[in-house]
Amino acid sequence: MPLSRFSLRELARQVVLWAVVGAISAATVGRWLRQDALRPWRYRSWIFPRDPHFEEKAARVLDLYEGCWEGVPLGPKEYVLSADEKTSIQARVRLHPSAPPAPGEPMRVEHEYERGGALAYLAAWDVHR
Repeated sequence: MPLSRFSLRELARQVVLWAVVGAISAATVGRWLRQDALRPWRYRSWIFPRDPHFEEKAARVLDLYEGCWEGVPLGPKEYVLSADEKTSIQARVRLHPSAPPAPGEPMRVEHEYERGGALAYLAAWDVHR
């Protein structure tokens, strides 16, 4: 099991087994991790490029970001747009208005809704402006 899945108590037990220290508490392990800003339970996924032509393809895009195409600088009237879409966004309409907060009471939101179909969000951005 990766260390990212260990509890502080399990980490403390493991460092004793590895003979890093003779004895240690879970609280001390937690304090050390906080002091060093280490968070083994947090991680991000990454996929290594498998395409043998990845660098060649990426170079064309990176050149555009730098303002060049096939070694020639882009002109003032040439643009580089980056676009993406998010599909299947559920459009929901609340059936009742939310109640505003009152002294000593939080805002209340009614969770009953009506389906309004699916939407798509399209966005484009000029990377140089």
